[in-house]
Amino acid sequence: MHRLGIVNFINTAPLLIPFLEMGALDQWEIEEGSPAMLNRKLKAGQIHAGLISSFSYGQHFKDYFLLGDYCISATGTVGSVLLFSRKPIYDLFSSRIVLTNQSETSINLLFIILEYFNGFQPRYVSGTFHDFESDSQADAYLAIGDEALRLNRARGNFFTYDLASIWYETTSLPFVFAVWAVRKDSGLRDSPALEILKARLDQSYQKGAMRLDEIAGKVCSRIPMPQGECLSYLKGIEYDLSSLKIRGLTNFFRLLMQMGKIAAIPEVIEI
Repeated sequence: MHRLGIVNFINTAPLLIPFLEMGALDQWEIEEGSPAMLNRKLKAGQIHAGLISSFSYGQHFKDYFLLGDYCISATGTVGSVLLFSRKPIYDLFSSRIVLTNQSETSINLLFIILEYFNGFQPRYVSGTFHDFESDSQADAYLAIGDEALRLNRARGNFFTYDLASIWYETTSLPFVFAVWAVRKDSGLRDSPALEILKARLDQSYQKGAMRLDEIAGKVCSRIPMPQGECLSYLKGIEYDLSSLKIRGLTNFFRLLMQMGKIAAIPEVIEI
């Protein structure tokens, strides 16, 4: 039995809800978790395939194949990768910034925006929004996923910055937050089990796209947020790993290598 990891944020609901409604998947067990958790489990071989952060693929691409055609991405505003700041972003040169522990891609995107694009030299600590609120020396907090959506609805007097929007304004490219990766040593390449998975993903994405309004109604209470706002958010999430998305992904890796965050620009190998 093979193990598949899926992130259970609102932004994966258009995939996950139809996927689970179709019942058990032959030869596969499903595990839900945060992006950071699935990164660790795929690297450790505790799952064989999964939706992992782009940064994790960049670190370990020699061990993985990409499951082509699929990703989590945005062209411009994403709405759920947000920097909440007590001061304007241009005043964060040497600020103390609290980083969520739920993501690696978004953290490294923030590094690029602050350090590479702007030449800033912030100090970073890992923590929660509560840590940020109680730390008078901290100027900003990076949140992702459902937490970012919740905080954005009750953010008070913070300046709020959408990192995907800043990336697009600077590069004119979409940003790929997560990819579907398969361990090379899993024996899944060209296997019936992988074809079963790809077929289920195709069906799930197609069904989800046709049911966005209904799915928004099912998941909006998690935040909570009005169904209409949830629908608008889901419409901004893109799931296709197009050639333009691969350009954006490759540019992300190029900048990470220039900053010394990864050793080489990964090959984008699809199966």
